[in-house]
Amino acid sequence: MKGIVLAGGTGARLYPITRVVSKQLLPVGGKPMIYYPLSILMLADIRDVLVITTPHDLPRFRTLLGDGSQLGMEITYAEQFHPGGIAEALLIGADHIGTDSVALVLGDNIFHGPRFSDVLARESRDVRGCVLFGYPVHDPHRYGVGEADAAGRLVSIEEKPASPRSNRAITGLYFYDNRAVNIAKNITPSARGELEITDVNRYFVAQGEARLVDLGRGFAWLDTGTPESLLQASQYVGMLEERQGCRIACIEEVALRMGFIDAAACHRLGEDIGGSSYGQYVMSIAEELTV
Repeated sequence: MKGIVLAGGTGARLYPITRVVSKQLLPVGGKPMIYYPLSILMLADIRDVLVITTPHDLPRFRTLLGDGSQLGMEITYAEQFHPGGIAEALLIGADHIGTDSVALVLGDNIFHGPRFSDVLARESRDVRGCVLFGYPVHDPHRYGVGEADAAGRLVSIEEKPASPRSNRAITGLYFYDNRAVNIAKNITPSARGELEITDVNRYFVAQGEARLVDLGRGFAWLDTGTPESLLQASQYVGMLEERQGCRIACIEEVALRMGFIDAAACHRLGEDIGGSSYGQYVMSIAEELTV
């Protein structure tokens, strides 16, 4: 399975700060926002990742993440010149995907929950059709909402319904088999001129090949697209990290625990930024797992 992080867009709801820096490079809990979706792909054992962003921001992402080799990964980059919808990421990333399945994650989504790595490993294995992730919300009329049967098979998706059939919002994490690229090529742009990911998902629903994984009690799904939600996400991450003494979405630790790199390589990454508390944490994790 290949991975794609969609980190484009203008971040208009976060103006004026996003006039000069990508939203996905803003700090959340002391680390760049993109660390969170990237860590989700890593936990799904995906080592080959394409970051899609604007021409203006691409050099900054490359400076931050490099080619991924320090993490035991391959990270490449592609430009999205204008916001063309989430499904456009499948077209931009077509060569990257090749003949594989793909995990697409939005660069401003944060997921956290118990044993999430087990969920990701299970659901990313042998994907047929699409796998979407639903999260219970109290105001489903604001979201794309999925309705599933008792077996978890999606039977309908509604965009911002007036009378929702469920309270399961469709999150910004999508697993697809290889057909998704051709499906995206053949959908018609919406009234706002974008290729809508919901149209891709509805194709699989119509074929009876879409499943909804319920991220229920104990999970957190955070969208960081507004100043208020960005602050809430930072507070949530900060509180958990302080109480538990561990870092959420520490990509060096994830790389080590997933076996992408060894403890010595992890320690060197911590040394490179050792003047920060983050670097000290990375080194401590490497030392702990060396014993």
